[in-house]
Amino acid sequence: MKNKTGRELFSVTELYWILYHGIRTMKYMSRAKKNKELSTEFIERIMLAVTEVNRCEMCSYAHTKMALEAGMSNEEIQKMLSGVITDIPADQLPAVMFAQHYADSRGKPSNESWNRVLEVYGLSKAQGILGTIRVIMIGNALGIPMGSFVNRFRGKPDKRSNIFYELSIIIMGVLFIPILIVHLVIFCIFRVPIINI
Repeated sequence: MKNKTGRELFSVTELYWILYHGIRTMKYMSRAKKNKELSTEFIERIMLAVTEVNRCEMCSYAHTKMALEAGMSNEEIQKMLSGVITDIPADQLPAVMFAQHYADSRGKPSNESWNRVLEVYGLSKAQGILGTIRVIMIGNALGIPMGSFVNRFRGKPDKRSNIFYELSIIIMGVLFIPILIVHLVIFCIFRVPIINI
């Protein structure tokens, strides 16, 4: 479904792969945070960057609150949600730009961009960045139809959406769980790479 500005909503197939990749790599985000490779502010900058690209109203609201609690200024948060990344610390800029590219390419970043993240941050931190991006992609893919569904009953329907789309994404998100578990186990047994470029 296409937005007036050209941004398409996620299809059911895209939802499946977003859930798969997100669940598979969320452990890297947790590990990077636990090992202090990624600060809470750094994680929130990545999440705000992805949310800005995907235009998820629910995630914008939730991550604005979390970013404020992490110590980011309201001004920086508002700039990020407007697509302006001028206030980002230089050491975090490559990750934030990669996050935007990942979201803009709908989870299919270029080989060069991923290699740059690996070069700048090393494998462990790069995996944490990737896990963070993929976790917020799950939030966006589910948050957009949920927010649209709620807003529909408030008299503010999303022009990109319809009730059938909203319900099908929400329902399929639940129905995919058993299939995803089997899929994840198989791909882990065969050591399928966490990112295919």
